[in-house]
Amino acid sequence: MAHSDHAHHEQSFVSKYLLSTDHKIIAMQYMFTGMAMGLIGGFCHLYIGQEAVADVPVSKKEALIQSGQRHYSDMLTLEQAPTAKHEQLYLQALEQGKARMASDIANLAYSLQQTFKQTVSSENPLILVSLVRAGLPIGVLLQRALANTNSAYALPSKHYGMSIIRDRGLDPVALQLILDSHPDSPIVFVDGWTGKGAIYQELARSLNPFNDDNHVNFANIFHQGESVIPLLTLADPAGVAWLAASEEDWLIPSGLLNSTVSGLISRSLYTDPKSGLHRAIFYDNLVAIDHSLTFIEHIESARHLLTTTPEHLATFAQPRYSTQSIVDKIAKEYNIGNRNRIKPTIAEATRAILRRDPDRILLASADHPDTTLLRHLCHDRDIEISILGAKILPYQAITLIKKRIS
Repeated sequence: MAHSDHAHHEQSFVSKYLLSTDHKIIAMQYMFTGMAMGLIGGFCHLYIGQEAVADVPVSKKEALIQSGQRHYSDMLTLEQAPTAKHEQLYLQALEQGKARMASDIANLAYSLQQTFKQTVSSENPLILVSLVRAGLPIGVLLQRALANTNSAYALPSKHYGMSIIRDRGLDPVALQLILDSHPDSPIVFVDGWTGKGAIYQELARSLNPFNDDNHVNFANIFHQGESVIPLLTLADPAGVAWLAASEEDWLIPSGLLNSTVSGLISRSLYTDPKSGLHRAIFYDNLVAIDHSLTFIEHIESARHLLTTTPEHLATFAQPRYSTQSIVDKIAKEYNIGNRNRIKPTIAEATRAILRRDPDRILLASADHPDTTLLRHLCHDRDIEISILGAKILPYQAITLIKKRIS
């Protein structure tokens, strides 16, 4: 085939992957913004159809997880479309929180720019690695902010999404692909929020093999110093992040939805590294109600309207575990031996109701506006609510998962 014919019949990379209106391609953009062409094939391998995964009922899944018969990353309960009321409350939260989120993104972007402006370049950009899924919207927003050449925080950067699974760690195949593609670039890991600090601990375990100044990739990861895990979050109630916009538990709009604000992908399914990348389902049945790109556009528009000077945020070399004593007290009071049954923060408590089998919800206040959706879901599903006041602060909400043994 002649080159001109080939160009006529096949879409270019730009038109197919960057200007596409196809939702599966958009999800690829969402997760792997800036991905080298060579990784596109590997990324496509991530997707599996819903028909390839058994839809495990929540109660059965909970029993299998708690009994140790199956790991949570080996199963999925397929996601259902949010109700009309859920959608309404998400849109209210977006309107309520977009200005704050935009300001937080600007502050984080400026802090990254101030930290890395002397060490990165267009040839060796800063690498943002979003932890799938909660980190995806934050990483996309940061990438867009840093790419804004007219801002005070312009910085060469590229964005990727990477699976991390409790007890199993970061996807080592994906991490190595990124290290091979960017051997001289620093990496910052991006998440939405912290709850107890469990994902921080998983990240630290996964990165520990690189924590040797003789390791070829030591400087890619430990650029802030030996043992300093470069984790960035929008909110850090647990007090474990290297860089965070705040330590408050607040109503992060993207925390109220699952796949429909994260490129229509499911949470990660584990794959043995010998077999390739971790996998995810693409929820093509939810395309009509997908908010992924409109969410980004809303926060982007709000950021462009900011008139305040961005703030250079403080960083922390080591975790403080600010809320460990609260989690310990809750575990003791409710006789919970497995801390994985405790899901603190508004976002994590909401997602636990949607994906897990909750026993009860603990709230700091009976009428805090940030917990409206949580209270609606509890009423809708007949879930008990306990009001504990300052006892659980700074958390506004904590979901306790039912104890089930099969």
